[in-house]
Amino acid sequence: MGVTTLRRQAERRGLRLWPVGRVLVLAFAAAVLVAAAVFYTGWDLLDARGLKPEHRIDSKTLFDLVKLSFGVVAGAGALVALIVAYRRQRVDEDGALREATRLHTERFTTAVGQLGNEAAAVRLGGVHALAGLADDAPTRDLRQTCIDVLCAYLRLPYTAETDLPAGDAETRHAYLALREVRHTVVRLIRDHLRLTPEHPHSWQGHDFDLTGVTFDGGDLSYAQFSSGRVAFRGTVFSGGTVNFTGARFSGARVDFTGARFSGGTVDFGRVRFSGGSVDFSEAEFSGGTVDFGLAGFSGARVDFREARFSGGTVNFSPAEFSGGTVTFTGVRFSGGTVDFRAARFSSSTVGFRAARFSGGTVDFRAGGFSGASVDFSAAGFSGASVDFSVARFSGGTVNFSDATGTQPLGLVPPSGTPMPTGLTLPPAWHAANS
Repeated sequence: MGVTTLRRQAERRGLRLWPVGRVLVLAFAAAVLVAAAVFYTGWDLLDARGLKPEHRIDSKTLFDLVKLSFGVVAGAGALVALIVAYRRQRVDEDGALREATRLHTERFTTAVGQLGNEAAAVRLGGVHALAGLADDAPTRDLRQTCIDVLCAYLRLPYTAETDLPAGDAETRHAYLALREVRHTVVRLIRDHLRLTPEHPHSWQGHDFDLTGVTFDGGDLSYAQFSSGRVAFRGTVFSGGTVNFTGARFSGARVDFTGARFSGGTVDFGRVRFSGGSVDFSEAEFSGGTVDFGLAGFSGARVDFREARFSGGTVNFSPAEFSGGTVTFTGVRFSGGTVDFRAARFSSSTVGFRAARFSGGTVDFRAGGFSGASVDFSAAGFSGASVDFSVARFSGGTVNFSDATGTQPLGLVPPSGTPMPTGLTLPPAWHAANS
């Protein structure tokens, strides 16, 4: 969102006050109706039967009528004064908002200019200036504009360290300077997302569009994604360490659709998915390490549908699936290591329907299935090393009906051993083990 759009928004923002004549007529009508309601309520409460007729009035009664007339006139004048004062207050507030918006726009223009400077130090100043502008923004929309610009800066074309030409010191120095600016943007986003929603400088509830960003490091640990929309769609994690440790996803819509994890380390350790939705569908895990160790899935909808695990290491040990829905439907495990050792599946729905285990290692050893609904129906086991040794089945349902291929290790009980409660296996696996 550019400066021109920002100015147009400020120009459109203004008072929408009714004509004063109409307001006065409505105010007087409302006052008469209220007075009549009060009068008739009092009349009813006093159980009055009628008015005593007076053929003559004395001076005291006449004086009371005169005072009543002046009281009505004074009340009408006070009502007019109140309406005029209210409108003046609204106009003054609108004028103050317009002035604050004008100053904000001027500072915004300066900060954006700094972001485009060749010197990294000036760009760093522009990043901090925009973050400060977001904190001081007079309206939520203006704060969102500053956040949009910071996110857009991260979306600019960027060459990762692994793609730099060898032996070019000048290019490497420029890369390191640019990386420092980018990591500063990520850190500022993290710091503002750690603040409670009630804090005046909290950015929780705002949208963050990081579509297609290349991450070669950055710290988002303990950030709170409690509402709004956060887009990592098509993001590339190609090196360094990207840290989500302890982050909370409790109401936001977080989109990792099509993200590529091809190098470095992405740490989701101790992350809590307790609300909203997190979408990893069609993500590609082809290198590096992605760690969900001690992550908790307790209310959110987490979707790995059609994701591809073809290299590197993805660790879910010992994650806890204790609520919500986690979907691995149609996932392809064709290489690398995916570790579910000691993961606990209780009171959640986890779907591996039609997943394909054709290579690499998928480890469910010592997993605990004690109340969840885990669906491996129509899954295909044709080449991967899948191991359920020492897994515990003590409740819920674990369904392998219509699964094909070689039975996983440690899953089918020996001949003569009773089938664990809730575990359903295809007949061919029973026959092969008898």
